[in-house]
Amino acid sequence: MIVVVCLNPALDITHHVPAVRWAGVNRPTAVHERPGGKGVNVARTLHALGAQVLLTGLTGGVTGAGIEAGLGRLGVPARFTPIAAETRRTFTVVDGDGVVTAFNEAGPEVTAPEFAEFMGLFDRALSEALAVVLSGSLPAGLAASTYAALIEAATAAGVPVLLDTHGEALRRGAAAGPAIVKPNLDELAGLTGRALASAEGPDLTAVTAAADQLRASGAQAVVASLGPAGLLAVTGSGRWLARPAPVTGNATGAGDAVVAALARGLALGHPWDERLRHAAALGAAAVATPVAGEFSPADYANALSSVALQRDEEI
Repeated sequence: MIVVVCLNPALDITHHVPAVRWAGVNRPTAVHERPGGKGVNVARTLHALGAQVLLTGLTGGVTGAGIEAGLGRLGVPARFTPIAAETRRTFTVVDGDGVVTAFNEAGPEVTAPEFAEFMGLFDRALSEALAVVLSGSLPAGLAASTYAALIEAATAAGVPVLLDTHGEALRRGAAAGPAIVKPNLDELAGLTGRALASAEGPDLTAVTAAADQLRASGAQAVVASLGPAGLLAVTGSGRWLARPAPVTGNATGAGDAVVAALARGLALGHPWDERLRHAAALGAAAVATPVAGEFSPADYANALSSVALQRDEEI
């Protein structure tokens, strides 16, 4: 089983309008509501892949209940720790020209006793876990060292961890020794304080140096998302660059699809080349689908057949 931790889930609400009147009344032509948050997207993708998955985290209030009900309708196994504060929402407005505007609320305040209760749930889940995914931002009240503590608990139980977050939580989490860290270019640049791309595209030498810096801090492997340029994996056994065929669509959730594929390969013990082929292909398939956490099996199969993989000196 793959345990996915989403400590800051959200109820995603999308309004479609012909045009936005910022100083007037808007009447949406369509409204969509679904469980969201990076960890939720990862769990949904793993569930669609047929993997045995358990989504865990923290939910509170009416919004939290809506997330759990939505996951139940989707058939995604989930077990959340209740909190007193209201779970956050995100509001997205899409106009007739396809312009997207997002309003993301801050996460709820989580108390020490509430998180202690979650840790008990997490420790019990580790007994059945083949891999753990820690994905997304941290809600208020939780220290930047929270993911590091979860990684230490999983490592003590012999369970490998994949970490996907940003900022100080990423820095501290990487130092705790996860099996894989998956930053994107912006997250990696934020840690190193230097530009990793230009108008011509990613600077692979600079990205590799930044990944080496994360590995030196404790991470066993780094898989950097390069956007349309693919994925660069820097591991103890070599470097790989996986490039999918070009695809157009909505990149929201593509990184979560990459995490799902990497977690599945980690749990099954697949070699790095196979993990990366599937991760690049699933990320591309997610781009082709307008809703995060979903993909077309046909798009996935087509993308898998066209992934170009290079290793070490070929990069």
